[in-house]
Amino acid sequence: MDISITAFGTAKGQLARLIELRSDSGHRIQISNYGGIIHKWECPDNNGSIDDILLGCRDLNGYLKGHPYFGAVIGRYANRIAHGRFSIDGNAYILAQNLNGHHLHGGAEGFDKKIWRYETDCTENQATIKFRYTSPHLEEGYPGKLEVSVTYIFEESGKLRIQYTAETDAPTHINLTNHCYFNLSGHKQNHIRNHFLWINADRITESDASLIPTGKYLSVDDTPFDFKTFRPIGEHIRDENIQLRNGSGYDHNYVLNMHPDKVAAKVWDPNSGRLLTVNTDQPGLQLYTGNHLQNVEGKNGLYSENSGFCLETQHFPDSPNQPDFPATLLLPAEIFYSETSYSLTISENLPGVPG
Repeated sequence: MDISITAFGTAKGQLARLIELRSDSGHRIQISNYGGIIHKWECPDNNGSIDDILLGCRDLNGYLKGHPYFGAVIGRYANRIAHGRFSIDGNAYILAQNLNGHHLHGGAEGFDKKIWRYETDCTENQATIKFRYTSPHLEEGYPGKLEVSVTYIFEESGKLRIQYTAETDAPTHINLTNHCYFNLSGHKQNHIRNHFLWINADRITESDASLIPTGKYLSVDDTPFDFKTFRPIGEHIRDENIQLRNGSGYDHNYVLNMHPDKVAAKVWDPNSGRLLTVNTDQPGLQLYTGNHLQNVEGKNGLYSENSGFCLETQHFPDSPNQPDFPATLLLPAEIFYSETSYSLTISENLPGVPG
C-alpha cells in the first residue's frame, strides 16, 4: 500500500488536498479533504482493464460550483427532515430549509462543503485517512458542538471501510453517510439500468410526494422495490407506481434485515464482472438511481438520468419527527459510532444470494 498527497486547489481560502491511496492489486482511490469527497476509485475489471467506477467532477472547481453530493460525507443529518424542524426536550430547532421547504443532507453548508483536518497512516495491508471536523453549536440550526471524525480505511483486497464517530456537548440529532455514485462499468456505459441489484430488505419506508416519510412501512413483495433476488435495476424503474412517481425512480429508504455479516446489498455489472458488496451496521439503506442527473457536468462529459447509483447507509429520513423510527438522538457523554464497507471483487456469473 502507498499514500501520496497533492494540491487540489483552494476552497474557502484554504488549500484543499487530494490524497491518493494505492494498492498492489490495481486499486487506487483519491479522496479530498474538501467535503471528504471520494473523487476516484480505479480498479480492474474481468479483463484486467483499469477504470474509474465513480461519478464526480473533473476538478475542485467543479465541486465548488455545485454538484449533487458526488462522493461526499453527508451530515449532520443525511437525507430529509420535514420542514427543517424538530424538538428536543420541548425546545424547537429550525434548520436550514434547502429543498422545497425541507432540510436535506445537513443544509446549505453541510459537511460536504467543509475543509476537514486530516492525518494519514499506511501499512503493508491498508492505508488510512482520518478526517476531523468541529461543527459549532447551531451550525445549520443544529444544537450542540459536535466533534466528528470520518476514517477511510482502504485495504489491499479492494475493500473501503468508512468509520464514523461523533461526540456532542448538548443533545442533538445525527445521521452520517457517504454519497458515492457508482457505475461499475467504469463509464463504458452511460447508465446503470442493466446492473443487477440485491438488497437485504423486505420493506421500505413509505414517502409522500416530497419524499418525506409518512411513518408507514410498505412491503416490497410484488412491487418494483423487490430486490430480494438479483434483478436489473432498470427492469421496473418505469413501472406505474406512486412511490416510483414520487421519487422519479428509485430514491427510497430500505429497512434492512439483520444479517450475521451485516450484508446490506450487492450490485453486479455483467459486462465488467465487477461485484460491489455493501456491509453496514446501520438500519437503513437509501437506494438512489441518479434520477435528477440532467446534463450534469462530470469527469467525462455530461451525466444524464441513471448514470450512477447510490447506496447510502443511514438511519431513516425524518427520524427526529418519527417516534417509531430508530432513534438518532445523540446525548452528551455518548459516542456515536458506525461503520460501512464497500468491497469490490470480480464475478464471471451472477452470484448467489448471500446466506
